[in-house]
Amino acid sequence: MKLQFSIGQTIALVYDIKMHLHSLEDNHEDILGKAMRGLGIGKNEMAKRVNTQRSAIEAILLGGVDLELIEMMAQQLHLDAGKLIQSVRKNWSPSSIELDGLKQFSSEYGDMIVNAYVIWSEISRKAWIFDTGTDAQPILTFIDEENLKVDALFLTHTHRDHIACLDVLREKTRSPQVHVHQLELFDGCEPIEEGFDCFVDSLSLQAKHTHGHSVGGITYMIDGLAKPVAVVGDAIFDGSMGGGMISYEDALRTNREKIMCLPDQTILCPGHGPLTTVREEKENNPFFPEFS
Repeated sequence: MKLQFSIGQTIALVYDIKMHLHSLEDNHEDILGKAMRGLGIGKNEMAKRVNTQRSAIEAILLGGVDLELIEMMAQQLHLDAGKLIQSVRKNWSPSSIELDGLKQFSSEYGDMIVNAYVIWSEISRKAWIFDTGTDAQPILTFIDEENLKVDALFLTHTHRDHIACLDVLREKTRSPQVHVHQLELFDGCEPIEEGFDCFVDSLSLQAKHTHGHSVGGITYMIDGLAKPVAVVGDAIFDGSMGGGMISYEDALRTNREKIMCLPDQTILCPGHGPLTTVREEKENNPFFPEFS
């Protein structure tokens, strides 16, 4: 079965999908491209492995659809072909998630949408901010309207899109402590490492070093809300992952050892795209074929 899209149609389709509130962050071409780069498999090598022309591989990586070829590529890249085909067919997107004490903020960074989060205690109204995105005002407005007091800022990593308005947030929230992994430390921040913990009323936070996408990537585990929460940054997306910009092998390993092993109901707060859960990622993320 083959479905062929022109490049123009593909670009329009990708734009429409990414603008949808609960759309997947990555399309099949993003997933395949990340896996190829991570494993060091170029277009010529992939074409040789699946007995096709380089042009056919290039078409797929531009968003074209050939289900048989995509399945063969997935097998070569140790991806779950069935889950990847779900992404091609747009058969899945994470269920809408709302949780008292958790708020997601999304802002534009070039052609991407980047997320920041606020988690707070209903008892004292003390709040934690996770990453900043590129627009501080919606966060500041929410904090003011909800009468929250910012206790600390936590950075999942220091790629520009995640810290773009850090100075503004810090200034407007009375300079709370900013925590970042010691391997990505910069001026004015408190260095932390795996095992760091923090408490506000009934809320507890623990840091896990989920590196690979960045050298100091951190996942923050938060307990004390109605469901456990993990702010994962770019370690995992809905149906995908941030990619191993530093080490693909480490990114996969730390995701498996420190995120995918969490309770199924754990809400995952990614750096891009909608909220998801461990259960949904086990069932739908092609990077983890071990979960059926």
